[in-house]
Formats: sequence, structure tokens, C-alpha cells
Amino acid sequence: MLTMRFQDTYKELIEKKYYLFSFEDLCVFYPKEKRSNLRQYVSRWKNQGWIGSLRKGLYELTYPQSRSVPDFFIANKMYAPSYVSLETALSYYSIIPEVSMAVTSVTSKTTRRFKNSHGLFIYRSVRSQALRGYIIEKHNGLDVLIAEPEKALVDYLYFKTLRGGTFDQKAERIDQKRVKQLNKKKLEGYAKIYHLDVKGLLHA
Repeated sequence: MLTMRFQDTYKELIEKKYYLFSFEDLCVFYPKEKRSNLRQYVSRWKNQGWIGSLRKGLYELTYPQSRSVPDFFIANKMYAPSYVSLETALSYYSIIPEVSMAVTSVTSKTTRRFKNSHGLFIYRSVRSQALRGYIIEKHNGLDVLIAEPEKALVDYLYFKTLRGGTFDQKAERIDQKRVKQLNKKKLEGYAKIYHLDVKGLLHA
């Protein structure tokens, strides 16, 4: 049987579309409640299986009704600021074949990896000036930050050639037809951020 406190919390989270929420969110919802009491509630709810842990301090509702929250949205929320890019975005735009090993993102924070019931989430670090070139899309009614196809490709090229690495377009199975459809001005503009010779790398 659900406790009254959880019923109230569940209702409030659903109304405000906080399908993922942090401990700090609960502190905002219940400013008069002691933090120690809130921690006890969270621990009890986890043990009961009413909420699931995505990473330390971040949770999702799992009972009485689990929400279909897109992995891209989870990726954004687990480690912010970040946006979905690299292999995941390139696969999403059909520039490379389907990749399902992990959701890959770019962040201005340190490189991190998280694993939970949804899978593996990888974050690659760039300087803050490079954290741009993403758009907001609606996935299941939720806002998702994802790189534009041009920025996803440039992010990918940057990490492939980082520290003397090489990039082989055929070996990487890049769809050349898709690449030719990309906006060349955007490609070159984003490439300047990393001082990349995008024309040379893509033989464009």
C-alpha cells in the first residue's frame, strides 16, 4: 500500500511532468520538510520499488505507473549541460548504421559514464565554447537536446582525430550520400571551432 506522502509526491511530480527528479527537486517541493526526513522517504521508496535510481541523486518514477521516458531525455538530464551527439546522433540521422551500445553525448563537464536499467550513457568533454550546434526536439512530448547533423559529424571528427588519431570515412561506414546533403556552411562553421579541415577529412 502506498504511503500518503508518496501519493502526494507522485501526484505533484506527474502534474509538473517531473518524470525524472532529483533530491533537490524534492527539497524545493517540500521546503518545510527536514532534508534528513526526505532522504529517509527516498530510501524507503527505492526499497519499495516505487522509484528507480538513474545515478546518485537522480530518480525516476516506476510505480504505480512507469512513464515512457526517452533515453535521449534521460541522457540530457543525467549530466547537464549536455546534448546527444556523436555515434548516437549520427545513427539517428542515418549518417552511420544503427548503433545501440550506448547513448553518446557531448558535455562541457568532465568525461563520464553512467550505467542503469536503461543502458549505458557516455559523455565526452569539450570546451564550453564548443557546446553549441544543437536543437530542441520533442520526443514523447518531452524536450530533447540533440546535435544538428552537421555538428554531430564535426563532434565525431574531432574526437576521432584527437591526439593524432586518424579518420577513415569508409572504415567508419559514413553514408556519403547523407553527408553530401548536409549544409556545407554549417559544417565548415562548426569545424572552425575545433580547427578541423572538414573538407580534407571528408574529401568534400
